[in-house]
Amino acid sequence: MTQQTPAQLRAKAEADLKPIGQKRIKLLAQLEALDAELRPVLVQAVRMEVPLRRIYELTGVAPNTARAWRKADDTA
Repeated sequence: MTQQTPAQLRAKAEADLKPIGQKRIKLLAQLEALDAELRPVLVQAVRMEVPLRRIYELTGVAPNTARAWRKADDTA
């Protein structure tokens, strides 16, 4: 086995990281688009007094986030 230089080790680490990082970036963009679609529906559910716990069960959106979305919608 040959010794690798620090530059080679960094390059390998970066090469290993790149495909996973690109996948994550793509998934985050998809999540952002989904949140834009979900947000008005969720805010309406909060207004209709659907329990925050139930909203979390159905969407995975944390109660604090649901409250913040509602508050931001009310001030908009």
